[in-house]
Amino acid sequence: MVHPWHDVTPAIQGLPLPQNFQAVIEIPKGSSNKYELDKGTGMLKLDRVLSSAVYYPANYGFIPQTLAEDDDPLDVLVYCTEEIPAMCLCQARAVGMMTMVDQGQPDHKIIAVLRDDPIYSEREKVSDFPRHIFKMLRRFFEDYKTLEGKEVMVDEMLPAEAAHAIIEDSLARYWKSRQQGQIKGLKT
Repeated sequence: MVHPWHDVTPAIQGLPLPQNFQAVIEIPKGSSNKYELDKGTGMLKLDRVLSSAVYYPANYGFIPQTLAEDDDPLDVLVYCTEEIPAMCLCQARAVGMMTMVDQGQPDHKIIAVLRDDPIYSEREKVSDFPRHIFKMLRRFFEDYKTLEGKEVMVDEMLPAEAAHAIIEDSLARYWKSRQQGQIKGLKT
């Protein structure tokens, strides 16, 4: 069985990484279920049903072979006109990044667009989006965490260049940790 975190290549053939990458979707846009990759098996598990009357405003997943500062794969929100099914692999392009602190830990969210979406693929940077899109995104993370009794601070949207630096850092962290045998769920 292919493990989506460890066995899927993040690069898209012929396109530069970190600007362009493959993403694995865990949660389709519009869902109120919080699905998460089970690191040991590579399967998707239902972590919880959100305790707020909110839903994911974009397709949510991760970039394979990355390790974020919270010891999980690097999070990505893929904007697309349609919901993308869970465990679907898609080609995305980074347009920005939202930074937040979740229970004292940095928690970066790469903002991306689906490369083949006829509407969103034209957006190159976060400033190309209506400002209200990111007001809703920020509010989503603030609200659903609050009713779960968790403290979160959401910062402003950062440009694509900031996202590229975090993606590169997460790719390097993954490979360093993998070489040292420190990746959770990786069979040796």
